[in-house]
Amino acid sequence: MARRCLILDLKDDPELIARYKQWHTPGRTPPAVIAAIRAAGVEAMEIYLSGDRLVMIMETGPEASDDVRADASPDPELRAWEQLMDAFQKPVPWATPGEKWTPTELIFDLDAHG
Repeated sequence: MARRCLILDLKDDPELIARYKQWHTPGRTPPAVIAAIRAAGVEAMEIYLSGDRLVMIMETGPEASDDVRADASPDPELRAWEQLMDAFQKPVPWATPGEKWTPTELIFDLDAHG
């Protein structure tokens, strides 16, 4: 299993941030989105929020897709979800063009220190 950590910013608007959080509570995220994440080989996913910065931690199996974004999906429900989320999200300042969730670099692992 591989662990990935990605970051993304939200638009700095308390009302938008509150609505974004609501969309991610159990029962509010569309079942098709949850199914697509699992189908992409994601075995565990958590999103943390600090201010307007999001941190996503994913654990993926060996068959995981490199990209779990749904905006290119033929499923209109998944594309609608991505379009909805775009209203709340903005890339971090150093993201490459077209990049949404930006990968992070692991610089410390307690297990590596024995």
